[in-house]
Amino acid sequence: MSETTDQTVSFGYSEVTPEEKTRKVGEVFSSVAKKYDIMNDAMSFGMHRGWKDRFVRRVKPQPGENILDMAGGTGDIAFRMADRGANVTVADINQDMLDVGAERAMERDEAEGAGSLVFSHQNAEAVTFAANTFDAYTIVFGIRNVTFKDKALAEAYRVLRPGGRFFCMEFSVTDWAGFREIYDLYSMHIMPRMGQVIAGDADSYRYLAESIRKFPQAPEFERMIAAAGFVNTKAEIILGGAVAIHSGWKI
Repeated sequence: MSETTDQTVSFGYSEVTPEEKTRKVGEVFSSVAKKYDIMNDAMSFGMHRGWKDRFVRRVKPQPGENILDMAGGTGDIAFRMADRGANVTVADINQDMLDVGAERAMERDEAEGAGSLVFSHQNAEAVTFAANTFDAYTIVFGIRNVTFKDKALAEAYRVLRPGGRFFCMEFSVTDWAGFREIYDLYSMHIMPRMGQVIAGDADSYRYLAESIRKFPQAPEFERMIAAAGFVNTKAEIILGGAVAIHSGWKI
């Protein structure tokens, strides 16, 4: 079922027009861009690094293949895949995030045999690349901020070659009793305070916490991936659903 509507969409716990959501999400990531990776370390107690390593192992990037890393602005996932020899196009709707990634790319020491990196300003709902272009499509902690997720999934399917693979890692709510209450307290109350202290921006991290709660749980999102045309879909659950790695293939 399409998410499109002529009325309103969710921006955290608020209801706004689609155009307003796009603008507001852009403001959030422009605000946090320079502190984004530091905040990831602080908010996840460094666990995001292990999750990202695990994600890339699932993707299995190969030397010479072409991968589109959507919403990958600061390059965390792209660098890992390029180090394995893949040619990665880092795409993001937010130019400030792309600028941070490009700066990091210039500063890093590339591994021998590393693939190429290209940074491209893109809207996940309307990608400018031709159909059947990429061997893999990745999106990490980004699709929950897309206004119409069904459009983004359709675009992911379109730009992949037959046999191409889709991988997404995203936050949601956890099913673990006990941990769920701690996670809720942490995400809704402590995260915004950390955002204020570290990034000088509590409101953006309050939105990010709310967006996690609004994102579909793994079974529902897996159904959305299948509805876009992907087969052999799978959801790998981490921390009782607080994080999930989704995958599917285009045939």
